[in-house]
Amino acid sequence: MQAGNAHYRQGSDLPTVVAVFPLSAALLLPGGRMPLNIFEPRYLQMIDEAMKGPRLVGMIQPSLDGAQREDGEPELCQVGCLGRITSMAETGDGRYLIALQGVCRFRVASELSVKTPFRQCRVMPFAADLREEQGADEINRPALLKTFRAYLEANSLDADWESVSRAENAMLVNALSMMAPYGAAEKQALLEAPDLKTRAETLIAITEMALAREQDDFGASLQ
Repeated sequence: MQAGNAHYRQGSDLPTVVAVFPLSAALLLPGGRMPLNIFEPRYLQMIDEAMKGPRLVGMIQPSLDGAQREDGEPELCQVGCLGRITSMAETGDGRYLIALQGVCRFRVASELSVKTPFRQCRVMPFAADLREEQGADEINRPALLKTFRAYLEANSLDADWESVSRAENAMLVNALSMMAPYGAAEKQALLEAPDLKTRAETLIAITEMALAREQDDFGASLQ
């Protein structure tokens, strides 16, 4: 079972209607931990409502093509991830500092017409995410670490390699996917990968393309 999913053993343990928090280039994956700084009034109210119930919110990206509804709000991607609020602190200036623990992905069935200032969707959870990750043993861990290390070195970034070396494959792939500094389209591709092996392969491919672009840019700058 994924870390953080002790409250949920099957799809029927999850609500079918959730408040959603559209946030571009933000990636939450099952078992992952996402800190958030909440300050917009409608999302402060969303957190208040979530804390009264199952403490779940749906992290989702605005539509990648920039499409908007008639009211100017962005259309949503079709796949997001449920997160459970595991900690919350209130600041002196009215903000909430929260941490979300990824539970499972979901597909949007429909968006509801609601009176709340925050948006709500009817969702279909990916119940398979509540079980042990399939394919964790099939991941090419050396290739993943080699590619990511090369990216960090090329960008003068560092990582806690001791923690990385201790991480199990599922946690490693999801943590690297969440921390990778890529854009909205890449993040959505990582989220929608059908299994852990595919997500690892996608992350390697995206990282290799980013490295190739940087090398091309560097070569062009020397011309």
